[in-house]
Amino acid sequence: MIAPTDLAHCREVIRTGSYSFHAASKLLPADVRDPALALYAFCRLADDEVDEGDNKARAVIRLQERLDQAFAGCPEDAPEDRAFAAIVRDFDMPRALPEALLEGLAWDASERRYATLSDVRAYSARVASTVGAMMCVLMRVRDPDALARACDLGVAMQLTNIARDVGEDARAGRLYLPTDWLEEAGIDAEAFFADPQATPDVRRMVRRLLAEAQRLYLRSEAGIGRLPRRARLGIAAARYIYAGIGTVLRGQGHDSITRRASTSKTRKLALMGQAGLKASTTFILPTSPILYAAPLPEVAFLVDAAAAPEGRRISRTAALLDVMAELRARHHTSGVAAE
Repeated sequence: MIAPTDLAHCREVIRTGSYSFHAASKLLPADVRDPALALYAFCRLADDEVDEGDNKARAVIRLQERLDQAFAGCPEDAPEDRAFAAIVRDFDMPRALPEALLEGLAWDASERRYATLSDVRAYSARVASTVGAMMCVLMRVRDPDALARACDLGVAMQLTNIARDVGEDARAGRLYLPTDWLEEAGIDAEAFFADPQATPDVRRMVRRLLAEAQRLYLRSEAGIGRLPRRARLGIAAARYIYAGIGTVLRGQGHDSITRRASTSKTRKLALMGQAGLKASTTFILPTSPILYAAPLPEVAFLVDAAAAPEGRRISRTAALLDVMAELRARHHTSGVAAE
C-alpha cells in the first residue's frame, strides 16, 4: 500500500501541475484513482527532471538509477519514488513499460528530431502510451485489445500536446513536428526557432496533427468498455478533456504560436458531463469491431509487454541500453569539457 503521506504529496503534485488529469481523476474509483495519481506524479517528476534540468543527460541517468531502485524494492527517499515502488510491488508492473517512458525521455535529452509522423507516434508511444498501458495494469486489465486502445489514447493525447505547444517548444529550441512536413513547406527549423510565426503552413501542420489525434481518440473509445465499469467514466473524461484542447485550437484557427490553448473549468465540467453520457450509453452496448483493430505498429511492443505473463517479460530493451550508453558518453564528454 502507498503510505498516506506519500499519497497526499502525489495528490498535491497533480492538483497544481496537471489540471486536466486532476479533473478526470476525480471520476475514478479510489482503488484506481490513488495509485493513478501516484503513477502520474512519478511520471511528471521524471518529465520535469529532464525538461527543467541544466544537464538533461545526467537527469535521465539518475532516473534510470531511481527506476532500478524502485524495482529492487529500495526506492530513493522521496514520496514519488516510494509510491511508485509500492505500485510496482502491488500491481506486478511490467518493467518494460516505465523503461519505455525512460527511453522517450532519453530521446528528449538527446534533442532528437522526428522525420515522419510515424516517428512522432513512436515518441508519443514512449512518453504517453506507456502511461495508458500502466493505467490498464492498475485496473488489472491485461487484455491486448484493451491495451491497444489505451495506447491509441496515449498517442492522441501526446499529439494534442504537441499541437498545442508548437510555439512554446520552438522558443525553447525544441521541435516535435515531423521534419519532412517542414521540408515540404520550405521551412528551416533554425529560422523557425529564431522567429516562430503562425503562418498558413504552420497552422496546416497543427491541423494535420489534430486530425491524426482525433482519429485515435475515436479508436480509443472502443476499448473503454473493456475496462472495469467503475473506471470507465474517469477514462472517458480524460479522453474528452484532452480532445477539448484540440477543439480550442481549431477555434483559434490552429494558431498555437501566439497563444496557448486551454480549457476553462466550466468547459471541463461540460466535457465531463459529455463523457458521463457516453459512458452510460455507448460503452455498455455491444462491442465495436474497432476494438479488434491491430495496434499501431509504434505501440505494439507496449501491448506485448503489458499482456505477457510474468515469466515471459523482457525487462530492458536493447534500444534503451543503446540510448543510455549514448547519454552517458555525452554526459562524460560534457563533464570533461567543464573541467
